Amino acid sequence: MENLGIYIHIPFCIAKCPYCDFYSVTFQEQTADDYCKQMIRALSNAPGQGRKVDSVYFGGGTPVLLGERLVYILNAVREHFDLTEDCEVTLEANPAAMSFSQLRTLYQGGFNRISMGVQSASDTELARLGRLHSFEQAKQSVMMAQQAGFENVSVDLMLGTPGQNEQSVDHFIQTFSDSGVQHISGYLLKIEPGTPFARQHIEKVCPDEETSADLYLHTIEQMERHGFLQYEVSNFAKPGFESRHNLKYWNCEEYLGIGPAAHSFLDGKRFYFERDLKGFLQAENVWELTKSDGEGGDLFEYLMLRLRLVKGVKLSELHDRFGEQTQPIAERAAFLQKHGLLLFDGERISLTPKGFLISNSIIVDLLEYC
Repeated sequence: MENLGIYIHIPFCIAKCPYCDFYSVTFQEQTADDYCKQMIRALSNAPGQGRKVDSVYFGGGTPVLLGERLVYILNAVREHFDLTEDCEVTLEANPAAMSFSQLRTLYQGGFNRISMGVQSASDTELARLGRLHSFEQAKQSVMMAQQAGFENVSVDLMLGTPGQNEQSVDHFIQTFSDSGVQHISGYLLKIEPGTPFARQHIEKVCPDEETSADLYLHTIEQMERHGFLQYEVSNFAKPGFESRHNLKYWNCEEYLGIGPAAHSFLDGKRFYFERDLKGFLQAENVWELTKSDGEGGDLFEYLMLRLRLVKGVKLSELHDRFGEQTQPIAERAAFLQKHGLLLFDGERISLTPKGFLISNSIIVDLLEYC
């Protein structure tokens, strides 16, 4: 049986960023205490107990706000699951909500990877994004995490934001390459319905689609020049520092998500918790709250997820896993290769950087030949 991943959702923030569609609420000490206790109870009767776990990911929200409470939750994970010796334990963090003593406590408590939402090297761009930190503060936070013991540090870069240009991107990559960061996530800004950015029609002052595409391709080139190799649509890492937890999603492997808005894929089933903190806190048994999201791991889902990876998917995998006749998809892949959208060697299909820009369309196209 493959190793399981565990995702712990921490739905607390200092303030909501105008582009964010993740489920979060304003941080309050008492609510955080109650949430910690409920999360520990949830782990005590969670499905999949006793399974080997090689990745635990605390996402949010801004998990670092919980401080030492996170160690208590991680200890509960250890109590009910079999963590491997090299288990990757990731903490998402905001440069505006960190202290050295806090990070040192978390590192000593078992966290060994930290992912910071930096987003930009420009203070002007950061202000437009509603971020509460400066770029200098972000640089200091990375250094602080390293001094606290973290040897695996990731930072987020947002692309296609208002006023962004290649020089800003280059400065971001150069700065964190020099600082010894091992992983950078580079996401194109997506205007989610219902967010302040959507209501403000922020897309009017963002780079247009063609400019954003050029910026994405430029980012890939610059990342590689600094030793960050692309391994997924939006992720780049020094060799050996790819995010183990995120690879579980893209390899269509199993994971258990706990907390409001968290999703799971376990025993071939997908299920999730609704975006309801109050209901989660009040439940006698939180697992009775989960909603079914149907079967998981079918051909469409598998192809969609695997083609997000630079290494792509082998036709033999499709045949062995789903019994598919692969000749029609092979012929279509060979056709698309002529247009520079993917690479195909007769066995493996993988998207090119240009292909990643329209990956959904390519995947739908290929599925018509399955």
